[in-house]
Amino acid sequence: MPSDKAAVSRIIEKMAALPLGETRIMEVCGTHTMAIAKSGIRSMLPGNIRLLSGPGCPVCVTPAAVIDAVLELAMRPNVIITSYGDMLRVPSSVPGDSLQRRRALGARVESVYSPIDAIDIAERNPEKEVVFLGVGFETTAPGTAAAVLTARDAGVKNFSVWSMLKTVEPALRALMRTEDFNIQGFLCPGHVATIIGERGFEFLPRDCHMPAVISGFEPEDILTAVYLLLKQIADGEPRIENEYKRAVAPEGNPLAQKIINECFVPRRDLWRGLGAIDASGLALRDELAEFDAEKKFAVEYGEGRASPCRCGDVICGRIAPRECLLFGARCTPEDPVGPCMVSSEGACAAAYKYQSI
Repeated sequence: MPSDKAAVSRIIEKMAALPLGETRIMEVCGTHTMAIAKSGIRSMLPGNIRLLSGPGCPVCVTPAAVIDAVLELAMRPNVIITSYGDMLRVPSSVPGDSLQRRRALGARVESVYSPIDAIDIAERNPEKEVVFLGVGFETTAPGTAAAVLTARDAGVKNFSVWSMLKTVEPALRALMRTEDFNIQGFLCPGHVATIIGERGFEFLPRDCHMPAVISGFEPEDILTAVYLLLKQIADGEPRIENEYKRAVAPEGNPLAQKIINECFVPRRDLWRGLGAIDASGLALRDELAEFDAEKKFAVEYGEGRASPCRCGDVICGRIAPRECLLFGARCTPEDPVGPCMVSSEGACAAAYKYQSI
């Protein structure tokens, strides 16, 4: 927490003095979720202020039907699946099944730190097809795009990307259209904002009359952003404020936006808890189809099995992690039922590790 305890107390006192009833704020970033839990911010807030986690963890919003299709591909003898470490433990619609389990059964599954590492694996294994699971939001999209262009320019034909990349705006618009939506303001993700800029979140106050503050990731950032957000709500003047000005420009990062647009086009995509949302995913352009794993392997999605996991409700702010009956009993980090308990940015993992939420 901030070293100046008096400054923290003043912020909390200002929050408590605002003329607000019960107020629900949603952070839309897995890094915020973990930072809030680790620093104990929820316990410091006035009793009428509640922080809830939103669809900001890319692993958590990936639906089970997609994982089912990934597992099917992983069992093909000539395929090596590569992705970030968290994805290897995400359960499919069958309890206990995951890429980690399939690796134990003989599938070639590799954890990588970046898609460039996956290209290296492809170059070392020319007889295999190497598939990178491209998970993330606008933050990781430029790196995935750069890897595709690198593979194209280097003539690496046995590398492809399964794009699970998603964009934030369509998801937030879909969330706000749900019948039980009950959020009064958004803490916007600083990492995404470095790419799309302040302007990328202007739709919240402009179109949805929703207060919004872009926040950094230190406890001081988050507390300040929460206060700015509560003040907007109390004043009844929704706008976009940028607490993270040291990293986020109004226009974002034009070069990153350019490479995203060079490689990807928006598409209708599936989200856990929100279903199919128009223009919410990023698909490789037709001219890069040879690097599109879904096309290369003619991927088909099934409906998946019903699961008792309530991660979809958690990431939509309907419940807190501890309100799920599986939490801490049937569902633990060692034996997760849903992705929110797997991901290092998941709300359930944060609640379990820091005994919060």
